[in-house]
Amino acid sequence: MNLQIEPDAPAPATAPALEVRGLVKHFPGVKALDGVDLVVHQHEVLGLAGENGAGKSTLLKALVGLVRPDAGEILVRGQQVKLRSIMDAADHGIGMVFQEQSLVPNLTVAENIVLGSEGPGVRGGLYRWDTLRGLAQEQLDKIGSHIDPLARTDTLSFADRQMVEIAKVLRIEQRSSHPPVIILDEPTSVLEPKEIDALFTQVRRLREFASVVFVSHRLDEVLDVCDRVAVLRGGRSEGEVVAQGAEPEDLHRMMIGATSSADHYHDAVCERTDAPPTPRLVVRGLTGATFQDVDLDVHAGEIVGIVGVHGSGREDVCRALFGAEATTAGEATLDGEALDLSGTRAACAAGIGYVPAERKTEGMVGPMSVADNMLLTKQSARCAGPLVRPRKQARLVDTWIERLSIRTPHRSTPIGRLSGGNQQKVVLARWLVGGDVRLLLLDHPTRGLDVGARSEVYRLMRELANSGVATVLLADSLEEAIGMSDRIVVMSDGRATAEVAAPAGGKPTPLDLVKEMV
Repeated sequence: MNLQIEPDAPAPATAPALEVRGLVKHFPGVKALDGVDLVVHQHEVLGLAGENGAGKSTLLKALVGLVRPDAGEILVRGQQVKLRSIMDAADHGIGMVFQEQSLVPNLTVAENIVLGSEGPGVRGGLYRWDTLRGLAQEQLDKIGSHIDPLARTDTLSFADRQMVEIAKVLRIEQRSSHPPVIILDEPTSVLEPKEIDALFTQVRRLREFASVVFVSHRLDEVLDVCDRVAVLRGGRSEGEVVAQGAEPEDLHRMMIGATSSADHYHDAVCERTDAPPTPRLVVRGLTGATFQDVDLDVHAGEIVGIVGVHGSGREDVCRALFGAEATTAGEATLDGEALDLSGTRAACAAGIGYVPAERKTEGMVGPMSVADNMLLTKQSARCAGPLVRPRKQARLVDTWIERLSIRTPHRSTPIGRLSGGNQQKVVLARWLVGGDVRLLLLDHPTRGLDVGARSEVYRLMRELANSGVATVLLADSLEEAIGMSDRIVVMSDGRATAEVAAPAGGKPTPLDLVKEMV
């Protein structure tokens, strides 16, 4: 029997900041953790890597009290603890920046940052706004952010909300008397290079008085900012490496049990033929609130990347082509027919598919099943007349689960229980089940996905291009845009400022694109 050490029991002088021993967690049909061991030493940054479904998210949730393990131990500074809630974890000095974001949108930035630990910011049940603002500003200053503490959170961009999340978790310094353990789950997924640099500066500062667990699918980032990297595979501890001197390929090999593919972007899958003389998509003078006079051509079977810094307008152009963002001028045609940009229903009817960047909030309905999410925009595909035919639906969904290798216990499993990579494949399948998609708009389709899942998405994109689908790609990185695109359009300050050819064997460098972006 494991005995819980009392909170005031003295910890060994050399005890790790955080330790996990033999952690086990079962979910229906899935063994998410299978005897995981992990050690986080005092004043170090530990990287955590693994494919989607490797158990990283379950482990992190156990460390902040959101999941109760079935077996195993969690020790904080040598003392065994039972973490039953986020507040319980915070009392032990453990805080986490969540990938999905945990801010309350209708509250101010300041209210979100001090939520649950207002201290002198509240007197007599009322906010002291000057004090509240000062408390929040103190945290924002640590990460070099210029966000207004009194701004409503729902008016901020995704990237700015992520910076608020980071500022919020730093408040744990005031809550616990112990050196904190800060968990950063995919903190850089939507940040620009200068914001990433600022974050890494903060992570290195945190090392001086805290311990950090850093999770990212960008293996080069993990090796850059971490001291050691632990790898999970299939719910088990696969091993660890010292970051200094290691290469991304070393981690990739441990994650999937094989050497990284020499053709990460599956360029060999591309059946290149001469592009049709007439573009499938023609955009002229498209103008909206954040972009002006944008011209864009995309041929059938072509992947065109759009790159630009945060605020360049490229995301809004993509949304506008799907009818999700208002336009004030310009026109677009698809296969020579005028496109109705007034709404998403018209875009779907025209054969346009859209995979949004914020998968959790815009791309799927978490409590709904895999089947319902997959057929969300293709209700007729599972019906005979006005009635749903369960057998027809089951055959169709199971076909695409098999074709895309979607790992799910069953078609009726809620999509929210799947790993990020498998969720993304369900979202992509939504546009393929009807067989009528002509233009696919992909807004950061690999955001938050591990190396293996990214590779599967890349292969699917190649296969769709081979079938004649025209694709607009807003990539997760310049390297991804270069590797996957046939041509690259650069946007700056809401305008398309340059076009760069990116044929196989003649790819531009990231520096070539950066010169056009700034």
